[in-house]
Amino acid sequence: MNFPGYKFKRNLSVDADALVDLIAVNQRADGAIPWCTGQKTDPWDHVEAAMGLAIGGRFEAARKAFNWLAANQLGDGSWYAAYLEGVPQDKTRDSNLTAYIAVGLYHYYRVTGDTDFITAMWPTMARAIDFAVGLQTKEGPIHWALDPAGRVDPMALLTGSSSVFMSLKCALALAAVLGKSRPAWEAARDRLGQAIRHKRPLFNMAKSRFSMDWFYPILAGALRGDDARRRIDKYWKKFVVEGQGVRCVFDEPWVTIAETCELVLALAAMGNAELAGIVFGWISEKRFEDGTFWCGFTFPDMVIWPEDKITWTNAVVLMALDALFQLTPAHDIFSHDHWR
Repeated sequence: MNFPGYKFKRNLSVDADALVDLIAVNQRADGAIPWCTGQKTDPWDHVEAAMGLAIGGRFEAARKAFNWLAANQLGDGSWYAAYLEGVPQDKTRDSNLTAYIAVGLYHYYRVTGDTDFITAMWPTMARAIDFAVGLQTKEGPIHWALDPAGRVDPMALLTGSSSVFMSLKCALALAAVLGKSRPAWEAARDRLGQAIRHKRPLFNMAKSRFSMDWFYPILAGALRGDDARRRIDKYWKKFVVEGQGVRCVFDEPWVTIAETCELVLALAAMGNAELAGIVFGWISEKRFEDGTFWCGFTFPDMVIWPEDKITWTNAVVLMALDALFQLTPAHDIFSHDHWR
């Protein structure tokens, strides 16, 4: 299916087709997209990979990925945290992993304008968002999960809750497209945003070692303007290896391509396209011979680790390319100006 006004751009120094091909070749017949052949599928990274397919114009494959979610959704609106060859492996039901379908569907809509598919997927997405909102505390943070026994885990992650904030924004944008009103989602978004900005100690699952905790509040648009700039400046030296990329965790000599590209997205979202381009340049040659990107590497010895070719890593590279070079109509999905 083709859509007016969209043609995948191929005149890039990075072989974007190779990244899309990697995702497509790893997609299972049922639509699931594992990390790589023989590894797990988790709902968040599955959606990220579907977004990569959409950027590459593989719309049928992207729809197939979303239909896999619809076919495997649990009765409470969630998904299990991990599947292997279609069999649940981790029966934790994570609020962030569940809610992220809204980001993927809004992205798909922005690329294609396909309201028919969004209409068909609305019930699936709405149940997923209701599940996540049902785990929100009165103060605003989102409990991160139900454990396999169905008990609420009282911990709240800053990274995960920030991602849910983005999911709520996208869900509400789709509601507006379809002429639906969801005041409970609006209230949940507002409480969550206030908590991220002003009640940081309530996020009681300590993950400050991880670079995602640093920039996800900015990537999701909960922190903007001067607040975003101050946070970037405050922790830059903690996580950034100049000329190389972003550490996954600050106390390990391991740079990851996905976290580096997500920082690119966060910087571009703030309006700092110049710095975003510089950071992307650091990892632009960290590729296998087939043109796909490494997952990560150690430094200073520059050992590629792991050596797997990961679908969602290459998907977020495509998203960074889109933000930098405006490959699709969805290039500004994370832009703070887009959400004014």
